[in-house]
Amino acid sequence: MGHYLGVAVFCCGACLPLAAAAQAPVAYPVKPVRMLVPFVAGGGTDLVARGVAQKLTDRIGQPFVVDNRPGAGGRIAMETTKSAAADGYTITMISGTTTASSNLHKNLPYDFARDFAPISQVTEQPYVVLVPNALPVKSVPELIALARAKPGALNYGSSGTGGMQHLSGTLLSQKAGISMVHIPFKGGGQVIVDLVTGQIQLAFLNPLGARPHITAGRVRGIAVTTRKRAQAFPSLPAVAETLPGFHVSNWYGLVAPAKTPQPTIQFLYKNVVAALADAELRERLEKEGSELLGSTPKEFGVHIVSEVQMWGKVIREAGIQAN
Repeated sequence: MGHYLGVAVFCCGACLPLAAAAQAPVAYPVKPVRMLVPFVAGGGTDLVARGVAQKLTDRIGQPFVVDNRPGAGGRIAMETTKSAAADGYTITMISGTTTASSNLHKNLPYDFARDFAPISQVTEQPYVVLVPNALPVKSVPELIALARAKPGALNYGSSGTGGMQHLSGTLLSQKAGISMVHIPFKGGGQVIVDLVTGQIQLAFLNPLGARPHITAGRVRGIAVTTRKRAQAFPSLPAVAETLPGFHVSNWYGLVAPAKTPQPTIQFLYKNVVAALADAELRERLEKEGSELLGSTPKEFGVHIVSEVQMWGKVIREAGIQAN
């Protein structure tokens, strides 16, 4: 119930006329803005955050400083955000992993709908469904048929329990009514090694990680996980073309502490949208397989609530627990 109520909390910011966001709120920002990242430097969240932070710095004239706060599946950064002053000087780049993994922990000290004010969803990126060349499968229907013929015989790898790669396989199993075995690894590198050698039969990789192996002919891409075909892989069908309603995206977006003034939220939103129009940033992110969005605070709030609820259902039905 709390998440549904959160939609109303999220949406209220979008009631302000967009014209009010055309100029900066009075006396904001007059000092550096901290952009928290819940994961280590060099990862996907960090790279997107640094690209956006630099463009915001260039546009607004105050530094947007990335502050990596890894640990506890994103909890450290989110607790820091919740307790920060709601003045616009602390914002946080969250991801699909941040919201999905929140369902793995009981008694979290924060709620995505209650404790954070959405600013904008920045990007969306598919996972690419990969199989080894030796597997006699060239499409999602063929993969499902094989899994049904041999229940429990197909292994899929991921970079860790509860991550989006793991949950992608779980959702596929649930939607298709098949049984596959999840093999968690300590990182993504070993996943592709075992996929190429046929030790596992399925994996979900981001476009940047998948492309060189597909191009070199080491593995076969059979689909993407977003609702529709991806710009980065236009020839690959979406899983949803076979399993309606299937959707997994690796996305990033910005939030602030709840009760951050709405003029400040609107100012940040408008400048994020402008930053995403920058040709250099757009080219770099699209080359990595991302689609740039720049959604409104209201749209992003609805998206966050939907993601938390969807993955909560998937995780509960599968009985997944944090390590």
